[in-house]
Amino acid sequence: MTANTAPRPHGATTPPLRILLVEDDDGDALLVEEQLAFTGAEVNIVRVQSLADAILRAGPELDCVLLDLDLPDAQGLTALHRLKEVQPDVAVLVLTGFADEQRGVAAVGAGAQDYLVKGQIDGAGLLRAVRYAVERRRADEAGRQLEVARVQAEENARLERGLLPAPLVDDPALLFSALYRPGRRRALLGGDFYDAVQDPSGAVHAVIGDVSGHGPDEAALGVCLRIAWRTLVLGGHDSNELLRTLQVVHDHERHSPWVFTTLCMATIAPDRANLTLRLAGHPAPLLVTEQDVATLDGLPADPPLGVVEDATWRAREHPLPERWSLLLYTDGLIEGRTGEGPERLGDAGLTAMVRGALRDDPAALVAALVERAEDLNGGPLLDDVAAFVVQRR
Repeated sequence: MTANTAPRPHGATTPPLRILLVEDDDGDALLVEEQLAFTGAEVNIVRVQSLADAILRAGPELDCVLLDLDLPDAQGLTALHRLKEVQPDVAVLVLTGFADEQRGVAAVGAGAQDYLVKGQIDGAGLLRAVRYAVERRRADEAGRQLEVARVQAEENARLERGLLPAPLVDDPALLFSALYRPGRRRALLGGDFYDAVQDPSGAVHAVIGDVSGHGPDEAALGVCLRIAWRTLVLGGHDSNELLRTLQVVHDHERHSPWVFTTLCMATIAPDRANLTLRLAGHPAPLLVTEQDVATLDGLPADPPLGVVEDATWRAREHPLPERWSLLLYTDGLIEGRTGEGPERLGDAGLTAMVRGALRDDPAALVAALVERAEDLNGGPLLDDVAAFVVQRR
């Protein structure tokens, strides 16, 4: 090993360059070592005379390989290809003779960072070429990693968008609008979920739920529950037993026995004049009419899914006027602050906001509610937020 130990500038923190010199000619190897030593740069050089030895010495600790294309055990681009197979991330500078510039160009096309013609470059130029090759390799690797991350992010976004529901309802008198904002940064999907399905009788079933927690496991469980709920409804499962079956799915699929899920299930009668509500530890929805805004509770809350093994969920019956809007939401919407103090928005605050919001357009209603809640909170809401409006014209 040859090391240049010239004094480094005061305060310099750059580590020495680690170079593997693959050269069988003693004179050419000595020239390279002396040229780099003359620059005063701190360089650690390991010299080998064959490709076999180069493969043994190549490792992730190297910054650059100076590779002769005429070796006893490899000629031309064969040496480069075999070396890149062993250590694909190392920067490689190819050394060529006076008549071999064409091979140098071909080597760059095959993965080398650059080529140098022996005898036509001084020490400063050689050091500059080595540093350029190292930085170019790092930039290429950073660009490759960014591209991989971009592709993965796009794939994840497409996947998560595909997991968000499109209501299976064909009643033109009903309008649906939803707004969904996960609490996780850079995520499109959280533990909250919602859906709506129309069964063969014409009844419309809507659901909104909130899995405890905020990570990808909770998001996966939320998707699982939504799909299971939709399947049970479309399969004609009795509404009184549906939540029991859903709890079996919940308890089997959850990643921890401490995970629970709150849920609100609303069934709108075929004539749209009656609403049956079941609450599993979830906030009761709001009914918006031409006269007022009312919270549809009426009974003490029943337990969330995953808490009580033999739980039952009672039906709450509510008459509906000719025109109405039903707002289902998760508690992330009402748990934001209303100023610098500890006071939260809560059910009463949400009801007051709905009274002052637009009622004609359900999309405007949900967007206005979330925007106002964020304004009161002084920034984005930390929990997952889902708001789902069903409106009868």
